[in-house]
Amino acid sequence: MRLIGLRLPRIILVLAIGLALAACSAIKLGYNTLTDVSYWWLDSYIDFNEQQAPAAKQELASLHAWHRREEVPKFADLLVRMQQLAPASISPQQACGVVTEVQSRLGFAAEHAEPAILKLAASLGPAQLRHIERKYRGNNEKFTREWIQPGPEEVREKRYEQMLDKLEMIYGSLDAPQRAVLRQGIAQSIYDPQRVLAERKRRQQDLLQTLRRMQEPGTTPDAARTALRGYLDRVQHSPDLAYRAWQDQLLQEGCRTFSAVQESTTTAQRQEAVRRLRGYERDLRELAGQAS
Repeated sequence: MRLIGLRLPRIILVLAIGLALAACSAIKLGYNTLTDVSYWWLDSYIDFNEQQAPAAKQELASLHAWHRREEVPKFADLLVRMQQLAPASISPQQACGVVTEVQSRLGFAAEHAEPAILKLAASLGPAQLRHIERKYRGNNEKFTREWIQPGPEEVREKRYEQMLDKLEMIYGSLDAPQRAVLRQGIAQSIYDPQRVLAERKRRQQDLLQTLRRMQEPGTTPDAARTALRGYLDRVQHSPDLAYRAWQDQLLQEGCRTFSAVQESTTTAQRQEAVRRLRGYERDLRELAGQAS
């Protein structure tokens, strides 16, 4: 789990890109309610007190307004480039290029949110850190039930269904041969939920230790900032070199699978992808135009 404050840019991205949403109008509805949704999500982890709650809402509203004004247009531009790619074959390198650009925008949003994250982290008390720890424990138990306890075949089927839903939000219904291409990619995947859980637990403990270190008596603002940035770097670049290599292989694998599915699509499906991506872009332009 990433630092709690960093979840907001990720939520924004998921809602703004909208490739997993059922309709273009859902993007605007989800994005416009994002401040409230994000607040309740954070509160489920932190359990804000009376002093923190209004400050958190104000910071979230400010970040939301900045993102709408500065970042949403950039995601709309990204959708334009995706429209340009959609009618032809897409190489794994091109697919990964889009992923890299998205990751870059997320990192920029995280940097913008750093002052608010520092302020929030400094205000957390011991009871709230225990609350976060309990929340993590519950999340890990849920992940274990859903992804580790089931057999490998059930896990592959779940991943297949998730990816199929996302792809059909772009292309429309995939036919049997195209689904077979996706199934083959999932069947050959190196995905390992045990490794995912182990890294999640490492990050969770890293965060809790970082927060406690930031709150030690005598910790200066500069020392707190350094501790936070160190944690963020370890989120982006795991100290487990074997995990980092595996994560990169998993990304390359996903790009190859997407490329193979794209290669199997018909002209009509690619035209449908362009149409839907254009609709998402239009919604993002409208959202950006609502910035005050």
